Amino acid sequence: MGREMVYIVPPEYGGKKLIAFLRGYVGISARNAPKLKADPEGLKRNGAHIRTIDRVNAGDEIRIRMPEEAGVIVPTAPKDLDIVYEDEDVLIVNKPGTLAIHPTHNHQGDTLANQVAGYLAGKGKQGVFRAVGRLDKTTSGLVVCALNKHAAFRLAGNYEKEYLALAGGAFTGKGTIDKPIYRPDPNKTLRAAGETGERAVTHWEALGTNGEYSLLHVRLETGRTHQIRVHFMSLGAPLLGDEMYGGDTALIGRAALHCETVTLTHPVTGERLRFSAPPPEDMQKLIDMLK
Repeated sequence: MGREMVYIVPPEYGGKKLIAFLRGYVGISARNAPKLKADPEGLKRNGAHIRTIDRVNAGDEIRIRMPEEAGVIVPTAPKDLDIVYEDEDVLIVNKPGTLAIHPTHNHQGDTLANQVAGYLAGKGKQGVFRAVGRLDKTTSGLVVCALNKHAAFRLAGNYEKEYLALAGGAFTGKGTIDKPIYRPDPNKTLRAAGETGERAVTHWEALGTNGEYSLLHVRLETGRTHQIRVHFMSLGAPLLGDEMYGGDTALIGRAALHCETVTLTHPVTGERLRFSAPPPEDMQKLIDMLK
């Protein structure tokens, strides 16, 4: 059985068509609405089937059953799965900085997606893996996974991430990097900052420095691939360990970047939620050296 949700029609939607309630109040996407119509059990009012063109009354109980989805990711043992939060719609995982999120040519069966699929299968559930705002393989920290299409649609744009980064050089105060990011070679993942490309804005605040490197709190206004890494490289201060962008690898073997905090609006309840995860040991050692 797919995800089932129950809502009570508020006064402002009394007398309106069900489709208006679904789109405006529940937030059902235009893509999902036809699938609910096609399922005799997809939409019910007070226990009886209702069409999307029928009008609803204030106080009606509307029961919505989202269709179950077939998994498309091969499940593997969830050995690296550090779950921070879980309910029927959202799964939040603290990812290590050695784990790719999605299967690629170089990563088959050893990704976060495979482990989440394995975890859900172990609970007798099927789900299509949907990471809301992906992290690079070498970036550790919080990954938000939508467990159904409705959650994915509602979470899009309704979350904020905050990062900890260790950048080369001495930083004090706070600042903003507003530089477009482009892809010099379409066949490579490498990005660069320049005069043209997609607009990219990064806000940072220095939390400490020893003159050789600095701990920064980073917040993204836009979400471009490798944005934080590219922006600090463009300042001549690449992240420690970020070999791709010229970072010093003597102290850490990966890009020193950690998604520490996620704030989101729950896709069903509308509740504002905030989650945090401390940096992993490799970054924490370097942070402690600043104190």
